Amino acid sequence: MRLLRAWFTPAPDSRIAEIQRQGKSPWAESVHLLWSAWVFITPVFDNQYSWRWLGLTVLTYPVFVALFAKVFLAPRGKASNYALALAVFGLVLVPVYASGVSYFIYGCVSCSLASRRFLPFLLRLLMLNGLFLLMAWQAHYAWQAMLAIPCMTLIIGLVTHVERIEHEKDAALKLSHEEVRRLAATAERERIGRDLHDLLGHTLSLITLKLELSRKLFDRDTEAARREVIEAEKVARHALTQVRAAVTGIRATDLAAELASARLLLESSAVHLDYGQPPCMPAEVERGLALVLREAATNIARHAAATRASVAFECIDGGLCLTVSDNGRGGVLEEGNGLTGMRERVRAFGGRLQIHSQQGQGTRLRVVVPLPAASLQAAAAPAGTPAAPVGETPMAAEARP
Repeated sequence: MRLLRAWFTPAPDSRIAEIQRQGKSPWAESVHLLWSAWVFITPVFDNQYSWRWLGLTVLTYPVFVALFAKVFLAPRGKASNYALALAVFGLVLVPVYASGVSYFIYGCVSCSLASRRFLPFLLRLLMLNGLFLLMAWQAHYAWQAMLAIPCMTLIIGLVTHVERIEHEKDAALKLSHEEVRRLAATAERERIGRDLHDLLGHTLSLITLKLELSRKLFDRDTEAARREVIEAEKVARHALTQVRAAVTGIRATDLAAELASARLLLESSAVHLDYGQPPCMPAEVERGLALVLREAATNIARHAAATRASVAFECIDGGLCLTVSDNGRGGVLEEGNGLTGMRERVRAFGGRLQIHSQQGQGTRLRVVVPLPAASLQAAAAPAGTPAAPVGETPMAAEARP
C-alpha cells in the first residue's frame, strides 16, 4: 500500500502539480481515459472476443492506467520516459492483442503532454510510428489500419502538443500580470512607509519633546509649560493636516494608470480593450472616473462574457463623457452593489450615469461629469496644445504671444 501511494503521489514539478497551482481540479485530466473505451471496442471489427482477449485485458489494462497516470504524476524530466514506455508497451502487444493499438496511441499522444520542445517530440512520434508499421506489417494488419493509425497518432499528437504549449503561454502571461501587480503593490507600500516615516517621524518626536518639557516645567513655571503645550498642539494640528493631505494623495488614482491596469485585467480574461489617451481634468474628477473605470472593468471581466471592450472620452454638453462598452451578453436588469456604488460616486461630483444593456447586445456605461470652463477647454484641446491658465478667457489665450 505504501508503494502504491508513493507511485501515485505527484512530484512538485509534475503536470498534476502544475494544474493544482493554477487552481484547477487534477481529476479533470482523467477525462482522457474515456478514449480507452476503444480497448473494449476494437475486437468488434475482427470478432476477436475470446477468453484469451479477456485475460490479456485484465492483465494489461491496469498497467496501461498506471503508466498513463505516471505521465501526469512524474517529474517533468521523467514523464516522457513513461510516455515512451506506454507506447512501447502497446507495440509489444500489437502482434498478439488487437487492443494494444489503443495503448500505442495513448503512448504517442502522451509524448506530447510530456515534452516541451516540438522537434524532439516530432522525431519520437515518427520513430514510434515507423516501429508500429514494421510490427503491423509482420502481424499482417490490413493496409487501411496501417495508414489510419499513424495518421491518427500524428494528428492528435500535434494538436495536443500545440494546445498544451498555448495553455502554458497563457498561464505564464497570467502569472506575469500577477507578478507586475504584486511588485507594484510592494513598491506602493514601501513608498507609503517612507512618506509616513518622513512625515510623522520628526513631528511626533517634536511633540514628545515639547510635552516632556512642559511636564518638567509644570511645577516651576506654569506659564512656560502652557506655552509648550500650546506649541505641541499647533504642531499636532499641522501634522494632522499633512496626514490628511498624504492620505488624499495615497487614495488618488491616476486615470492613465487605471486604464493600463484595466487592460491587464481584461487581457488575462481574454478580452481585448481599446482605449485612447485620457484628457486633462481636475484631480477630483480624475480620481472619481478612475474608480468608476476600475469597477466597470471588474464587472466586464467577471460577468460580461465579452471578447472586446472599449473606453472612450468625449467633451459634450459642457462636461466630459466617459463611455465604457463591451460586446458581452448584456441584459443587466438590476443594479448590484458595484453599479450602485458607481452611481453614488458619480452623483457626488455632480455627474450622471446611464447604462444601456440589451440581452445579447453587450453593455454600454456612460458617465457625464460637469467641468469648469477652463478645464473643459483643456480637455477639448488637441494633444500637445497648451491650455489656457485657469481664469483666462479663450480670447486672452489667443492674444498671448
